[in-house]
Amino acid sequence: MGQDQYLSMFIDEAKDHLQALNENMLELEKRPDDLDIVQGIFRSAHTLKGMSATMGFEDLASLTHEMENVLDQVRNQKCKMNGFIFDTLFKSLDALEAMVQDIVAGGTGKADVQEIVSSLQAIFRGDTPVSAAEPGKEANSDMSLDQYQYSVLQQSLDTGHKVFFIRVAVRDDCVLKAARAYMVFNVLETNGEIVKSFPTVEDIEQEKFEKIFSVYYISKLSEEALQRMIMHISEIESCEVASLDHEKLKQLASVKAEQAAGQSASGNDGHRGVADSHPNQARQNVHVNRTIRVDIERLDTLMNLFSELLIDRVRMESLAAEIRRNDLTETVEHMARISTDLQNIVLKLRMVPVDTVFNRFPRMIRDLAKSLDKKVELVITGADTELDRTVIDEIGDPLVHLLRNALDHGIEAPADRMKAGKPETGTIYLRAFHSGNHVFIEIEEDGRGINRDKVLKTALKKGIVTQEDAKKMSDDDVYQLLFASGFSTAEKISDISGRGVGLDVVKNKITSLGGSVTVESQAGKGTKFSVQLPLTLSIISAMLVKAGAETFAIPLTSIVETNIVQTEQIKIVQGRRMVDFRDSIIPLVQLAELFECPGAANEEKSEWEAIVIRKGEKYVTLLVDTLVGQQEIVLKTLGNYLKKVFAVSGATILGDGRVALIIDPNAIIK
Repeated sequence: MGQDQYLSMFIDEAKDHLQALNENMLELEKRPDDLDIVQGIFRSAHTLKGMSATMGFEDLASLTHEMENVLDQVRNQKCKMNGFIFDTLFKSLDALEAMVQDIVAGGTGKADVQEIVSSLQAIFRGDTPVSAAEPGKEANSDMSLDQYQYSVLQQSLDTGHKVFFIRVAVRDDCVLKAARAYMVFNVLETNGEIVKSFPTVEDIEQEKFEKIFSVYYISKLSEEALQRMIMHISEIESCEVASLDHEKLKQLASVKAEQAAGQSASGNDGHRGVADSHPNQARQNVHVNRTIRVDIERLDTLMNLFSELLIDRVRMESLAAEIRRNDLTETVEHMARISTDLQNIVLKLRMVPVDTVFNRFPRMIRDLAKSLDKKVELVITGADTELDRTVIDEIGDPLVHLLRNALDHGIEAPADRMKAGKPETGTIYLRAFHSGNHVFIEIEEDGRGINRDKVLKTALKKGIVTQEDAKKMSDDDVYQLLFASGFSTAEKISDISGRGVGLDVVKNKITSLGGSVTVESQAGKGTKFSVQLPLTLSIISAMLVKAGAETFAIPLTSIVETNIVQTEQIKIVQGRRMVDFRDSIIPLVQLAELFECPGAANEEKSEWEAIVIRKGEKYVTLLVDTLVGQQEIVLKTLGNYLKKVFAVSGATILGDGRVALIIDPNAIIK
């Protein structure tokens, strides 16, 4: 097989490893001392590097190699994770994802990542901003003091001497680094006393250091004088001199004690980790599922073939009913049972956990919170809830928009939260769960809530509602204004706390999937967006009805009930036909009239068959000529030329070979 035949496999594997890297990095950020997580990250990076090199993607391989170097130092406790290292590694992951996306799009996976590589190399050399700016911190990890050295430094301060932490870097092109280091040591010893050096003097003499060495030093000279003398030596690249006082030394000693205790504890943890790792492995072994990767196009082909079979099944049932032969009827019934089981299996094959969408959100929230200087925790529940792949593919962008909105405009800044008596860290809940034939996804936060008056004021200003309508609007009605298209072009987001920007796009997308979105909010306590989605878009249960000579399919999920409407029950309210429904008056629409169907029954009928459909809290009664019955239908799109047909979401082929249009109830109820 040629290499191209492995490409799709490489892409799938690379995406899996990048996802694992992102998730583990987020975990490591919470527990930076957990070396088990570092090991997991290292393994993923190592595998990704090997795969990339094998496939000839050298840029990918070299970047992961640099990451691997840094992670190797961390796992061997030569380097501790800090903010700079986390940021650099996250940037590396972004670059790797961009490279993989480039390969997916047919590119070569090449990218200019020199800046990131330089940062990773600087970390590997120990030349990070943290260590440069806060030498004391480096000392904690690399320059820890024993009790004797600490006492010497304290007594020196007591006797009026100065204590310094000095960090010297020789130039990269320096040939005799040990000789330069010796010259620095010579200058220092002439003017004071070196208490401790890192690396040790023996290592420095044998050139067992990259380019940097550090010392604790006692002298009576000033910082400037020391720096000047050291920098006077040739081939010295930089010299940082930090003065230490009693307090700083005390902190160093206390941290040293904590580290000792931590190392002891981690030693114990290490044992626990080993002990715990076995049950984890055991659990993993128990839960290992035997799976196989299948090209999604093959699944689509299988689905299409099955939909043809479903149409034939309906046709066979229809013929068997006409012919009335027992053996034929029994055979068709058996075939129907088998095909129903087959249908369930095919649909399950297409079901994908929403986790495949949710897993990108922790990283997104982390980055966004950092850029907005806010503190937030994302709590995800129900990530194993399954949805049809076609819905999964479409739902990602609306959820990204809602989450960004929740963090950007819902969650307050830490100072504002403290003033409001809330915890400094806000919480965003992302939940998914099944309910009936639907999946609900909720995005809830404990932020400032939606300012009802401001939303209404903006809607009035933009002419979306009239003053008269505004007086009658409930809270829910007002929150629905956020989805009006006029809000998406609002120039001043602060007018409405930014709540409406782009939400019309979100709603349109969710509605096009056969779903709906509702909003609940309490001022000062937070907001919840609830998205309702159908389980699948491919095979749906529908009620077939006749209007004139045409047959239509209405999705069962939108039907509340079927009933008989007497002509005398129809009322005219402000020129519109209405009818009583459960103690309220709802609009009435004649389906044949709506679609101008030929052969429609005239209005002089004494009674009509009717279907009550629902969208959220709104109801409409549809008058039809005949109720044909309930049937499972295969949804077929109308193609690119018929995208904008009013109130029609697709078509299906009936058992007799005729085509029936599928009605979109959401478009009828507005």
